[in-house]
Amino acid sequence: MAPGQSGARLIGRRDECRVLDDLLRGAKAGRSAALVLRGEAGIGKTALLKYAIERSDGCRIVRAAGIQSEMELSYAGLHQLCSPLLAGLDHLPEPQRDALGAAFGLRSGTTPDRFLVGLAALSLLANAAADQPLLCLVDDAQWLDQASALTLGFVGRRLLAESVVLVFAIREPVSHETLAGLPEVPVGGLLERDSRRLLDSVVTGPLDLRVRDRILAEAGGNPLAILELPRRWTGAEVAAGLAKADARPLSSQIEREFVRRIESLSVETRSLMVVAAAEPVGDVRLLRRAAELLGVDVDAAVMNASELITLNARVRFRHPLVRSATYRVASSTERRAAHRALAESTDPEVDPDRRAWHRAQAASGPDEDVAMELERSAVRAQARGGMAAMAAFLERASELTDDPGRRSTRALEAAEAKFQAGSFGSATSLLATAGIDPPDELTRARIDVLHAGLAFAQGRGMDAPAPLLAAARRLEQFDVALARDTYLEAVSAVVFAGHLARSPGWPEVGTAARGAPPSPLPRATDELLDALAMRLTEGFKASVPAIESALTTFSADDLPVQESLRWLLLAGVIAADLWDLERWQTVTTRHVELTRRTGALSGLPLALDSSAVVLVFAGDLMAAAAVVEEVRTVSTATGTVQPPFGALALAAARGHEREARALIDATVSEGAVHGQGLGVTVANCHHAVLCNGLAQYEEAMSAARAAARYQEEFGAPRWALAELIEAAVRSGSPEAAHDALEQLSETARASGTDWALGAEACSRALLSDGVAAEDLYREAIARLARTRVRVNLARAHLLYGEWLRRENRRVDARVQLTIAHEMLSQFGADAFAERARRELRATGGRVRERAVAPQSALTAQEAQIARLAGDGLTNHEIGARLFLSPHTIDWHLRKVFSKLGITSRREISTRLAQSTATSATATI
Repeated sequence: MAPGQSGARLIGRRDECRVLDDLLRGAKAGRSAALVLRGEAGIGKTALLKYAIERSDGCRIVRAAGIQSEMELSYAGLHQLCSPLLAGLDHLPEPQRDALGAAFGLRSGTTPDRFLVGLAALSLLANAAADQPLLCLVDDAQWLDQASALTLGFVGRRLLAESVVLVFAIREPVSHETLAGLPEVPVGGLLERDSRRLLDSVVTGPLDLRVRDRILAEAGGNPLAILELPRRWTGAEVAAGLAKADARPLSSQIEREFVRRIESLSVETRSLMVVAAAEPVGDVRLLRRAAELLGVDVDAAVMNASELITLNARVRFRHPLVRSATYRVASSTERRAAHRALAESTDPEVDPDRRAWHRAQAASGPDEDVAMELERSAVRAQARGGMAAMAAFLERASELTDDPGRRSTRALEAAEAKFQAGSFGSATSLLATAGIDPPDELTRARIDVLHAGLAFAQGRGMDAPAPLLAAARRLEQFDVALARDTYLEAVSAVVFAGHLARSPGWPEVGTAARGAPPSPLPRATDELLDALAMRLTEGFKASVPAIESALTTFSADDLPVQESLRWLLLAGVIAADLWDLERWQTVTTRHVELTRRTGALSGLPLALDSSAVVLVFAGDLMAAAAVVEEVRTVSTATGTVQPPFGALALAAARGHEREARALIDATVSEGAVHGQGLGVTVANCHHAVLCNGLAQYEEAMSAARAAARYQEEFGAPRWALAELIEAAVRSGSPEAAHDALEQLSETARASGTDWALGAEACSRALLSDGVAAEDLYREAIARLARTRVRVNLARAHLLYGEWLRRENRRVDARVQLTIAHEMLSQFGADAFAERARRELRATGGRVRERAVAPQSALTAQEAQIARLAGDGLTNHEIGARLFLSPHTIDWHLRKVFSKLGITSRREISTRLAQSTATSATATI
């Protein structure tokens, strides 16, 4: 944009301007969008933001800018953006209001879940746009603090129908993973003709053609370079073509030009510039106070640097490169003086954290007083949910600490905060510092625990048991309950590592856990530890009574909330291992409810995924699909990556071969790389289910053998035995089936549940003849009918019907096959239903073609929202569950109403029930 031109006349930015115009028109029509403008320094991103402002008639505008020196202050950027909208804070649902208020330091309370903060920010923006479209602009997004960047990235990905436009400008080559997935417009250099127009608009005197060409070549279409590079040469050099070439990168050339101009300033003016560069807020009064402490005449200094800095309502640099160049060229003495003046000028009651940070930057060596002040700031940052800020305060505090033991403790606390913030590399470095001179065994134990946490987080779960056992042993002398919890963490780690666990393995971890000192006040966790330790050392059969007792305890409603949140997932694993779907469903349902109620949303994807697997076994594949979609929604919103067990179980049960095979391959390969042996076994088990449904029995047998190989693992290896027996019988390998039956019988009878005994009876029937076989099929059906394991029940009817047809009892076979076909069709278990259909036709039965259910016209997200609305949830409640605004939920529901041919929410449940009724009918 040439000097004096309006944004509507940006030179060479027609395409970029068209994109912004489309977004603004969409907002006025009720649509939302997010956009990232990405380009090098000086390329014109800020000019495009100004263009958007000029074109935003009828829109409300809120703005924020990332500031490099403020990157350690949690939620500073988000607070800057949302400050004009905070009058709407009280209109948010209470959990969201409290979370955002705590994040901004406006309310006290527990540390807010960052995803709840994100949902609150989304709701705040959506509510503000209810009466007037909202344009949100974030410049220099590469310098946003981590908490703000994560939150705004989350908001950008969830926008749809709120009349909100969110535009980020981000400098390359800086990467910003938090904004990954948002639509981008790369802002490149101007075309040569546009570059010439811009250069002509700023060079008023004669210009040698060779110099013109050199300027344009070096600028590479960068507008700021075109404006600034001619300033480094004299008029004679420009006119005569005597200017020297510069081989440095363009950004360095532009910054060097700013440095040259800064260095030419007087000492007083440079002092003012350094103070302004070190002060992140742009507070004019604060700048004046600090500069006066340094003896600077502010007005005179600003006049001398008027081309670089202005003081109006806020302190503004000509370009962010001016700020960075000013700070970089300053000596360490000048920087410390600026920070010291800013610290002394900052009110410790109003802004204690910025004051502490300035004091820390002013320190030239160890300073315990400053370190303690930084610790207090870290506590406040933790209360706001700003783990990255907490880590930064603690890291600097450790650097200013002279005492080795205290320095180790502070470095460890900083490492723990870095770990919570997801900065695993920094956490590892700080952990090394903490390990140099730890003051006591308790600190060494905490270091071991964090080493284990980093192993998990970095996909090395098989390496976690060793440091956890070391930590647990050290903790015994300090805190028995904490030691036992750490032993349980080690047990959990080895359970999930399964056959890929490294030393120490199952026996060593189990033996160590059994040797843990007893808890003085027994808890549910202690019972779970003792049961699992027995399971690891003595095997399935011996541990069943202890496992049942622990499972009963964890199925109770009066379990403490924190204990439940931490261990209900593991309780679900032992319920699955025990073949107890009823209690598995109880603990997974409670786990999901608690994560929602307490706002512990980072654990929600795992809880939901376990619930989806339970629903697949129960035959409610439609509900399972809704939960799997919710897992995807929440995982995308929260950035969570985990094995897709729910999606895999669902695809295998449905017989959706392409989808299931892709999930199986991904789960097996990822599990092998990251040491998740149990995940590999589960994937192989579902592979066997898929292939049995598709009548690919040789492949089913191979997959089942792989899953059944490690019988010491939990759950899946014993389910796989039943799949192996069915596949072996169908592929003519009865000897393999007999061996598997022997193993299955032992564990099924030890379990004693109807699911286990029903599976054993059905498997034994496959290897029996005559009356014995029929009696076993009937026993299997009777037992499974007493459980919620409906898919297995339908499959038992299918196997019985197939046996009857082979016995030439066609009428009896049609009865069983009809039941199987109707159940499997209603579930949506398409491959097994097709097996039943083929068998029915072989008996002379007829199957009417399946009608297309109305719900099939809905997208996955529409079906999910329809189901929740049919369950009676409000738009606000659905939005909170799916991380969407109520406006977006309303938009989706209007589409649902249109596709289902209904006019009110009351009709949703009825219409969905009609679509889930049996859609294929067999005729005997």
